[in-house]
Parts: sequence; C-alpha cells; structure tokens
Amino acid sequence: MFKNLTIGQHYPVDSPVHDLDPRLKIIMTFIFIISLFLIESFAGFIFVIIFLTVTITISKVPVKFVLKGLRPILFIIVVTFIINLLMTPGRVIFTLGFIKVTEEGLRQAGFMAVRLTLLIMGTSLLTLTTSPIILTDGIESLLKPFKRFGLPAHELAMMMTIALRFIPTLMEETEKIMKAQKSRGADFESGNIMSRAKNLVPLLVPLFISAFRRADELAMAMEARCYRGGENRTRMRQMKISKGDYAAAFVFTVYFAAVIIFKIW
Repeated sequence: MFKNLTIGQHYPVDSPVHDLDPRLKIIMTFIFIISLFLIESFAGFIFVIIFLTVTITISKVPVKFVLKGLRPILFIIVVTFIINLLMTPGRVIFTLGFIKVTEEGLRQAGFMAVRLTLLIMGTSLLTLTTSPIILTDGIESLLKPFKRFGLPAHELAMMMTIALRFIPTLMEETEKIMKAQKSRGADFESGNIMSRAKNLVPLLVPLFISAFRRADELAMAMEARCYRGGENRTRMRQMKISKGDYAAAFVFTVYFAAVIIFKIW
C-alpha cells in the first residue's frame, strides 16, 4: 500500500508544467483547493475533471501514476462517503431498518468523494512537477514578506520541504519493517480494533527510532556543511517570471472565473 503513495515524490520530465515558477504553482494549488469547495454541481465537477486531466496530460506525468496515489486514501474516501450518505437529513429514498438514505445525503456524499479525489490528484501534481529544492525556494519566497514580523521564512520552508521529501522514505521504511515483523509471526490484519492497535507497537517503535536516527543524521550533515539558516545565503538559480508563467496564470484565471460562474448559476 505504501509504495503507491505519490505525495512528496518528484517525477522528473521535461514539460511546460515542470518549467513553471514554483511560486505560481503553489498559489494555483491553493486556489484550486478553494475552487473545489465552491462547486456545488455535477457540471462544475465535470469541468474541473476536464481541466485537471488536460493539466496532467501537459505535465507528461502518467495518469496511472497520479491515480496510484489514491489507493492509500481510498479507505478515507469510502468512510467519508458513508458518513455523508447516512448522516445527512432530507427526503428519504431508501430505508433498511434504522438506516435511511436521503436524496440530499446521496448528493452530498458523491460531492465529498469527488472533492477528496480531485484534491489529492491536484495537490500531488505540485510535488510531482516540482523538485524539493525548487519547492523550498518557492515557499521561502512567498513567506519572505512575513520575515518583518519575525517569521523564519527560510527555516520554515526548509522544514516543510524536508517533511514532504521524507514521506516516501518513511513509507518505504514502514513497509520494510512490516514485512520483517510478518516474517517473525506478527499479525496486523486479524482481530478487533484493540488487538490491531497492540500489534502495531512492534511496527511503530522501530519506525520512530529510524525516524529520529534519520533526523539526527540529517542535522549532523547540515552542521558539518556549516548550515546557519537563510541569512546572507545566495542561490545558483534565480526565480524569474517568464512568458509561460503569464500564460499559465491567464489560463488559471479563466478556470477560476468559470468556477465562480458555476457557483453562481
């Protein structure tokens, strides 16, 4: 399951989406998330699906690779769908004992499932098309205006990027530990919730030890290279807004305007 996690991974290919300014991609990702919660119609979601499919095609990231990232959160999507289906009041269309399914619940459950799916696909596209170093520079540049209020922009951007970078590494480590524990007779799948929680202890303890060891090794490596934060640091690659960025911003503005129209009508 963990090998299917695509969040935090970078898919290096040459595409117009990869060449976009990281600051622009971060802003567009946040606006895309907002747009998903503005839409309240199936026609609007179809429009977003078409837009996202075209964007993935232009990015040259395989659609199967993006869809693979949905498998680890499939359980969350299903649970969210069931909760909205059964807990939303309205006109009852199906009854089975104490279980009542309403028309409004079915609509709300479908909308939430589609929102979560598009949310994961859209946000994972940011890390798939942006390397961790460039993403760090983009986050730091966006947070730089807050430095006058005492916000450590460089350190915060570095922490966020390192966290994203080590998600696939920790997931891979978790899978290795799980396989090792299963070979020793550990059972992570049978029993009730309490027994499963107890069975996770042999998995969590070595995972935390490995995470702390990696953090300590990373800190020592940064200190050995005289890392002292973002003060007076220079960059080999300077970020500049290009014509492609202006074109992408225009297209995304049209997209968001269309979402607003779907919201109104």
